[in-house]
Amino acid sequence: MAATVEIDEQNGRSDSPTLTHNIANSNMGSADSPNLDPTKAPISPGQNTCEKWQLLHVTNMGTSTKISNLKVWRSGGLGTGAIHLTNAATSTTYAGAATYTTPTTALSPIATHIMPISAPATPNLGVSGTLTGSLVKSGYSDFLVHQIQTDKKALSGSTSFVNYEYDETV
Repeated sequence: MAATVEIDEQNGRSDSPTLTHNIANSNMGSADSPNLDPTKAPISPGQNTCEKWQLLHVTNMGTSTKISNLKVWRSGGLGTGAIHLTNAATSTTYAGAATYTTPTTALSPIATHIMPISAPATPNLGVSGTLTGSLVKSGYSDFLVHQIQTDKKALSGSTSFVNYEYDETV
């Protein structure tokens, strides 16, 4: 039996955060909320989405002995005037595990790398602060922090997807 994996999202103030397990979507918007309906939290051109703080969560290892080589990327277009930024990065620029802070719609001080638009060749999301980290029992990846930043020429209506990939050793 393969490992059971879900994506969780942490929201709220850093002194009293709420963790939502097995989120239904990674929709971005102007509100700090899991499973967001972007039509209820639109982003005005020239503004940013609220940061997303998400985790890959292994809830059951099944017959697997190790989850490693975590990769994350975006597929689909953002349209003119928008850029998707993240803390996911290659080994030369990965800053290690980010400590949760209250999500912001200001320029993210943590999501500073362009989100890849195809599967990276090497891991870009860590476990225990390192890209060579692995999970050998139920547990979490480092936080994936991401934000869409727009300029005044941004157009609404784009759709993209956040993709995760990992190696599973049985």
